[in-house]
Amino acid sequence: MSRTLLRSTAIAGTIAILGLTAGCARIRDHKGYVVDSTLIGTVAPGVDNRESVEKTLGRPSFAGQFDKDRTWYYVARDTRQIGYRSPKAVDQTVLAVHFDAQGNVASVERTGMEKVAQVSLFGDKTPTLGSKRGFFRELFGNIGRVGSVGQAGGTADNPN
Repeated sequence: MSRTLLRSTAIAGTIAILGLTAGCARIRDHKGYVVDSTLIGTVAPGVDNRESVEKTLGRPSFAGQFDKDRTWYYVARDTRQIGYRSPKAVDQTVLAVHFDAQGNVASVERTGMEKVAQVSLFGDKTPTLGSKRGFFRELFGNIGRVGSVGQAGGTADNPN
């Protein structure tokens, strides 16, 4: 083999290997609130109210829906993803600020990864109750039934 052919083959092989491994890059991502422990530590029950919490921590990620906006949630999540796989949570912080009826801070609760639930899927199909009908029965099952009165009888606008 000539030297230029070997060199061209080596360059083409290197480019192919780099192209195949480019999809294996690690991706780190942060979503949500940027946690500052110093600011979180300054929010105290009995001292702060809604306005002071908003000035200190900013608007919440979301507010409680079932307690008439008495709880504000600040959510932060760090994820890691390799290549084309689904991202996995590496770190999570949820800060829940509970208010009383007057709008004063009643309690502050901080949780982390211990609240993250792993859900395992059952399979490719969701199990359902009822008969198992084949493709052709699904496709042609209503032929002859359209326009006819079923076992239940007619309706108010079509009594026959």
